[in-house]
Amino acid sequence: MTIDRLVLAAAGSFILITLLLSQLHHVYWLWVTAFVGANVLQSAFTGFCPLARILKAVGVNPGQAFN
Repeated sequence: MTIDRLVLAAAGSFILITLLLSQLHHVYWLWVTAFVGANVLQSAFTGFCPLARILKAVGVNPGQAFN
């Protein structure tokens, strides 16, 4: 798997998990969902993604978006 696919999978997983937790536990979990969404949005404009940098440092193959 490339960095691009791992970043998308992680973002989607965090969003779905925190949406579920907001329904089962507490509505404040939606703040994590908002944080992930804001991070994805700023990454689209700036090209900076903390998870992509971490994955690159551990040797995961880069894709098209995060070189």
